[in-house]
Amino acid sequence: MNDIIDLHTHTSASGHAYNTLYEMVQAGAKAGMKVFGSSDHAPSMPGTCHEFYFSNFKAIPRHLYGIRLLMGCELNIVDFEGHVDLRESLLGRLDYAIASLHPPCLTPGTAAQNTSALLGAIENPFIHIIGHPDDGRYPVDYDTLVAAAACHHKLLEVNNSSFHPLSARKGAKDCYLTMLDLCVRYQVSIIIGSDAHSAADAGNHKRALALLDEIRFPQELVVNTSEEKLARYLPILGETGEAEDLS
Repeated sequence: MNDIIDLHTHTSASGHAYNTLYEMVQAGAKAGMKVFGSSDHAPSMPGTCHEFYFSNFKAIPRHLYGIRLLMGCELNIVDFEGHVDLRESLLGRLDYAIASLHPPCLTPGTAAQNTSALLGAIENPFIHIIGHPDDGRYPVDYDTLVAAAACHHKLLEVNNSSFHPLSARKGAKDCYLTMLDLCVRYQVSIIIGSDAHSAADAGNHKRALALLDEIRFPQELVVNTSEEKLARYLPILGETGEAEDLS
C-alpha cells in the first residue's frame, strides 16, 4: 500500500512526548510521508500546552523537509455530549482536528454514553477525525458510530500505537475487526495514524497495516494512499500555503 500521510503525531509540547516539531517532521519525511500533521494534545490533558500554543500556527512554515506540514490538534472529548476542550474561535484556525476519548479527561461510561460522546464530536463541523475509537475501556456501539461517520463525512482512525504490546488501550484488534467490517458495509473511509510520541515512530503504521492486510481491507477506503483522497475531508489541502525548502 502506498502510505504517504501521517496526521496523528505529538511533539514535546504535549508534555509526554519526546521530540520537537522540526525533529518529528524530518523523521516523517525520512519515513516517506508526503503530508505530515502535528496534533498535540489540547489543554485538558495533564501536562500539555496552553491554548495559546494553538493560536500561533501562522508562525510555522507549511512545507518543511520537502513535505506538506499541517498543524492540528488532538482534542479531548470532555463530556458525554461530545464537547471538546478548545474554543470554536481556535478550532476554526486549525488545519484539522482529531477528537479522542482519554481517561484523564473523561471517565469511561456506558456504551450508550461513550457512543453519545463520539457522536457529539462527529457532529462538530470543526472535527475531521475520530481518534483511536478502539479502546475497550470505552465500549461503543460501532454500528451507530460508523453510520454517523458516513452521514457526516468524517474519518475514523486506525491507530498504530493501540497495537503496541504495552498500550493502555485494551482489546484494540477486536474493536477494529468490528469497526472495519462496518466501514466496508457503510463505505466509510479510514485514516491510519501513528500516534507517534517520538521521532522513532513518525510515519510508523506497520502494526495497523498488518491488520488491514490480514482482513483484506479495501485500499480505496484508506485515505493515507493519496493527497487527493485526504483533500475530500480536509479542505485546507486545496490551499497552497507558504513553501520553504529545508531538505
